[in-house]
Amino acid sequence: MAQIIHSALLSLIEQAGTSVAILTEGLARDELLRSRLTRFEVLRQLNTLADSAAQVDPAERSRMPELDWDGWDAMRLRFLCPAGQALDEALWFACESLVPATLLWLRVYQQSQPQLFRMAP
Repeated sequence: MAQIIHSALLSLIEQAGTSVAILTEGLARDELLRSRLTRFEVLRQLNTLADSAAQVDPAERSRMPELDWDGWDAMRLRFLCPAGQALDEALWFACESLVPATLLWLRVYQQSQPQLFRMAP
C-alpha cells in the first residue's frame, strides 16, 4: 500500500510541475505576476506539488536525493504568505528554478529507478 501512495504522490508532483511549466512557458516574471487567472492557477498547482512533496516519506526521499525536498518544504510555507513581495519571489523562484529541476530529476529517476513510479504493491 505504501508503494501505491508513494507512486501516486510522485505522479501528482509530476503532473502539477508539468502544468506549471505549460502555464508559464514564454511568460516573463511581470506577465505572470500581473495575470490574475494564470497566477492563481500556477499557485494552485505549486501548492499541490509542495503539499504532495511534503507527504513523501523520508526513506523514499532518500532514494531521490537530487530532488530539492527541503526547497519544496520551504516553498510550501512561503506559498502561505499574503499577497506581496515574499509570495511573488517564491512564486517566480519555484517556476523558474524548482519546477524545471524537479521535472528533470523525476525523468532521470523514472529511467534509473522505474520501480519508484509503479502503482503496484
